[in-house]
This record gives sequence, C-alpha cells and structure tokens, in this order.
Amino acid sequence: MDLEAVPSRFARSLLNLAVERGYDAGKILQYAQIPFNPIDSRSDGYQPHITAMQYTRLYQQVMSLIQDEAFGLMLGHKVTPGAFRMMCYCLLGCDNLGKAIKRACEFFRTFYEADTQIQLDTRRDSAIVGYGSVKKGFAGDFVEASDLYGLSLWHRFFCWLVGTNIELKEVRFAGQAPRERARVVRYQQLFECPVYYGQLRDEFVFDTRYLNFPLVQNERSLKEFLRTAPYPLMVLSSGRDDGSLVARVRAMIGQDFSQGFPSFERITEALNMSAPTLRRRLKKEGTTFQQLKDECRRDAAMAYLSGSELSINGVAALMGFTDPSAFHRCFKKWTGITPGEFRQRERDSES
Repeated sequence: MDLEAVPSRFARSLLNLAVERGYDAGKILQYAQIPFNPIDSRSDGYQPHITAMQYTRLYQQVMSLIQDEAFGLMLGHKVTPGAFRMMCYCLLGCDNLGKAIKRACEFFRTFYEADTQIQLDTRRDSAIVGYGSVKKGFAGDFVEASDLYGLSLWHRFFCWLVGTNIELKEVRFAGQAPRERARVVRYQQLFECPVYYGQLRDEFVFDTRYLNFPLVQNERSLKEFLRTAPYPLMVLSSGRDDGSLVARVRAMIGQDFSQGFPSFERITEALNMSAPTLRRRLKKEGTTFQQLKDECRRDAAMAYLSGSELSINGVAALMGFTDPSAFHRCFKKWTGITPGEFRQRERDSES
C-alpha cells in the first residue's frame, strides 16, 4: 500500500503558506494541475484527495517560492528555512543509519519546535524512533491522516537512506483509534505490522540490526531526491525485501549511472566484506555483481521512463550512455521495445 492518495487539506496547508506570503494561489494550482481550490471545500469540483504527483508539483512550486523544504513532514510547524536540506546533506557523512538518526535528532533540537522532535531509543533488540508531540493522546484526539502521513514518510525516508525496506515490528500512535473500522485496517496495511493507539507518542519500532546498515545515498542521489520530493517516498514500495544481501547491493548500485557504476571494491568496503565472500554469497542467492548492475540499469531506465518527465535522452544520460542510440539498442534488448514505445505504453495504461 502506498501514499498516492494525499488528503486535500495537506494541499490547503501548503497553499496557505504561499498565500500568506502574497503569492497567487490560482497560478500555483495551475502549475500543479489541481483543478479545484483545496482552500475552499465548497469550491466547484472539490475532492477530498489529490494524487501524489499533484501534491509533489504543488510542493515543488510552493517550496521554490518560499525557499524552504521538508517535503510536507513539517506541516503546521515553524521551520527554519533551509534546515531540512542542510540536515540531509549532513546525514550523508554518517557511517550507518543509527548515527544518521542520532544526527537528525540533534538537528531537530537545534532548528525545530520542542513538540516536533525526533527521538531514538534502543531497548534490547528494538530501535524506537519517536516523532511529534505527546499531547494528542492525553487530549483524547483521534489519529488523523497527517499523523499517519508524517510517521510513514519518516520511516520511508530512513528506508531510502539505506536503500532497503526497514521491516517494522509495530507502530504506536498517541491519538485514539479512528472510529471507522476501514481506516484502522488501512493503517495496519500501510505499515504491515501491528498498530497501537493511545500511546505516549507517535513512533515506530524496528530491529536494531538496521541501525548498522550503511547509507547508500550520495550527494548526486540526494540532489535528485530533493528535486523530486516527496514523490519518491510516497510511491516507495513497502514490499518486504527482508534486507537481503541482493537488496542491499542493488541499493548501493543505485539508479543514477551518469558518473559510472560503483566499483566492486567500494561495495565490499561498504559491506565490510571480502571480495570472495561477497561473490560467494551473491552466488548463493542466485546472482552475480555484473547481473545486478545490468538489472539495476534496466529497472532504473524503466522507472524513469514511466515515472518522470525527463526526456528519453535525459534518461539515457542518467543511465550512463553518452550515445542515445546505444541506450535505445540496450533498452530494446532488455525489454523487446524501444524507450519511446515503453513510455507510450505506460501512459496509455494510466489513461
């Protein structure tokens, strides 16, 4: 289950940020391709939800106007301009996820309000990441979509940092369970783990082994991430890849090959594993490093062609092809059709 349906009130919050600073809501909505005014629920054509892509276009336009970014995680809270971007770049210097989360906690204590802190606790084999205020549970308020959205995106952001799904043990909300049974079921489906309500704070729990996972992102991938956020997180697959070695190597290979592929030596160093051991373990999982590189290149090309506005030549460049015709030949070898035919087929299937 993904976050492709975004509550329109999130769009309302973003629009209000821009309107308060004197920007034209109509022009912003036109850019985002949202055909109604989310600020007024009585407006013609009002819908309770918008798509992830519409929200992303809206976010990108508003954030470019007000010069800030936090991809919707901080709606309703005061944010120091540029703080989130600066935090992301500082996280890249961390050796592993545990150190990255601790650094994020330090940033939040410095730049954000006291009731929007991130906290990391460890108890035996469980890591607990808490986010937000403890007020909601004591007030008896119900869990809202914004609570769900914020906690899920933080989880997905950490998954993105390490390039693999972080399987959750449980999720806890300070608010009370929704009255509608269907919403309770949807919340559990989203996180794929038990969900508890009326707790001290909003938090998610996972195995401490993930804290030792190395970060697989770099400045180039972060730049692209910030350019297109929050869309990458909203459609990030929550499928359980169980942190397998293949999944981790694929994540380290990445999706941007314009500067070449990471070397086999770099992968072994990041995994703290000898070259013979890595080859043997990959063979045990039925693959090789070269095969994974080819698969990553193919999958990345298909993802960019179907989910981005990049030109075909732009996708070719990201895949490391200096000659677009060579990309066309390779793509047809991978899929049996040309990049243009693949993109058209994907668009036709969505219409």
